[in-house]
Amino acid sequence: MPYVVTRSCCADASCVLACPVNCIHPAPGEPGFATAEMLYVDPVTCVDCGACTTACPVDALKPHTALGEGELPFLELNASYYKENPHADRTPMYVVPRQRVLPAGELSVAVVGAGPAGLFAADELLRHPGVRATVYDRLPTPYGLARAGVAPDHQDTKQVTRLFRTIESQPGFSYRLGVEVGTHLTHADLLREHHAVIYAVGAATDKRLGIDGEDLRGSASATDFVGWYNGHPDRADDTYDLDTERAVVIGNGNVALDVARILTADPEVLARTDISDRALAALRASKVREVVLLGRRGPAQAAFTLPELLALAAIEDVDVSVEGWPGDLDPAATEKTRLLAQLAARTRVEGRRRIVLRFLTSPVRLTGDTCVRALEVTATALHTDEDGTVRALPTGGTQVLETGLVLRSVGYRARPVPGLPFDEDSATVPHESGRVEPGVYVAGWIKRGPTGFIGTNKTCAHETVESLLDDFAAGRLAQPVRGGVRTTTDALGVDAWHAIDRAERAAGEAQGRPRVKFTDTESLHRAARAVPAARG
Repeated sequence: MPYVVTRSCCADASCVLACPVNCIHPAPGEPGFATAEMLYVDPVTCVDCGACTTACPVDALKPHTALGEGELPFLELNASYYKENPHADRTPMYVVPRQRVLPAGELSVAVVGAGPAGLFAADELLRHPGVRATVYDRLPTPYGLARAGVAPDHQDTKQVTRLFRTIESQPGFSYRLGVEVGTHLTHADLLREHHAVIYAVGAATDKRLGIDGEDLRGSASATDFVGWYNGHPDRADDTYDLDTERAVVIGNGNVALDVARILTADPEVLARTDISDRALAALRASKVREVVLLGRRGPAQAAFTLPELLALAAIEDVDVSVEGWPGDLDPAATEKTRLLAQLAARTRVEGRRRIVLRFLTSPVRLTGDTCVRALEVTATALHTDEDGTVRALPTGGTQVLETGLVLRSVGYRARPVPGLPFDEDSATVPHESGRVEPGVYVAGWIKRGPTGFIGTNKTCAHETVESLLDDFAAGRLAQPVRGGVRTTTDALGVDAWHAIDRAERAAGEAQGRPRVKFTDTESLHRAARAVPAARG
C-alpha cells in the first residue's frame, strides 16, 4: 500500500529525512529539487511504514487506499515521476547539515522578514549552538504569505505554520514584530546591534500590465485581492465591487487559480475557513458567475502547477472549461496538457458557476468612464526565437469582454532594500550564495526572485546561513554594540504573538472555524496585550 503525495506540498523535505528506504524524491541536493512542483513517493520501494505522514507538516501524504476520487490522479502522477527519473542513480540519502563548532562568543543575527524564508533562515541558524536569531517584521503577526497568501480553502497547506511554531520555541529565537526597518530603525542600527543581518523581505509588489485603463476603479492586482480576502492589515479597508457577472484574471499562475476558486466558491464553504469576515460578506452578496483567466501563451506554457490544476479539476460544483487551444498542440504532450484537454472536452452544466481557462489571448485596454466596464483583448500566436524563447505575438483583431472586475496576476516584484544594491531587471539584491557583503545577506524571493514553493526557502536559507557562518568563522563580521538600538515602537515578542494566535483561534472555535483573524493593527495589538510581557 504505497503512500502518495496528494498536492503541491510544502517541499520542506521533512518526509525525505523521515523515510527509512529513501523512496521520496527529488531530495535536497538532487537535480530538480529547487524547481520541483512537489515531491513524489516511489510506489515500488515504499514499505508502507507511514513515517512520512508523521513528518509532513501539511498532511500532504496519504495511503493510496485513502485517496478521494479527486485525488486518484496523484497516484499515477507519483508513479510516473519514477518512470522518467529512475531511482537507482540517485544519492543514497538526504544528509542532515553538519552542526558547526563556532568560535568563542555568541553569534547574534537579525533576520528581517517573518515569512517562510525568514523563519527557515532562523531555523538554520539555530541548528548551531551559540547563535541567537532575532526576527523582525513590520506587521504584528509573522508567517508572511503562509498566513496572508495561501488561499483560505487550502487549510491543509497552512498547517506548515505548525513547523514555524516549533522554530519559535527554540532557545535563542526571538521576535521583534511591529517594527519596520527604515521607519523605526535603520540598516545601520541592525548592524550595530547584531553581528549580521539576513534580509528575507520577499516580493511585496506586483508587476503592472502597462495598458490603457489600468488605473480605473475595478482594476486591481490579484496580490491585493488575495491580501483582502486573507485579512492582511494593509488591505483591511479595501473594497471590491462584485456586482458583475464576469470577472477577468489576467495571468494563469497558481495565484490566478486561487482567485478564481475563491470568486466561484460556495460562501458557506468559505465560512468554515479563516477567510476575512469582510471578504466573506462581500462574497455572499457577489453576483460573479464566471471567472475568465487569460494567458498570453498556450496550454503547454501555463504557469500554474499540475497539482493545483488537478485540485481545480476536482471541484464538483463549478464548471472548468478551456478555450484557445493551438491547433498544432498534441493534447497528450504532457500531463498538464492531457488534463487540460480533458477539461476542454467537458460538457457544461447549466446553472453552475464557471471558470474559463483561456489561452493565446492578450489584454489590450480597459474601458469605462470612472470604473471598468469592459476589457478589450486580442488573439496571440506563439513564436519561438533562435534562443528557444517562446513569445506570444498579437495576430490582429480584438474582442470585447464585458466585466466590472479585472485582476492582474502577472507576477510578484520585490522593492529595493534601503542600504543594499538592487538589480532593477531581476528585482533582486545581487549576491554570491546569499552574501551581499560580509555581515549582510539575503534569502527568499529578494535573493532568487519570486520562484519556488514554501519548502524551497529551506534550501535557499541553508545556503545563505552557510555563507554567514563561513564569514563568522573567518573573523569577517564586526562585533555588535550591545544595547545600541532603540525602536520607536513597542515591539511584540513570541508571547505577544501567541496571545494573538490564541485569541483568533478562540474566536474561530466559537464559530466552527480554524480562526477568526484580526484584520487591523489596533485589534492585533489589543490582543497582544493580553499577556503581561512578551518574551524576546
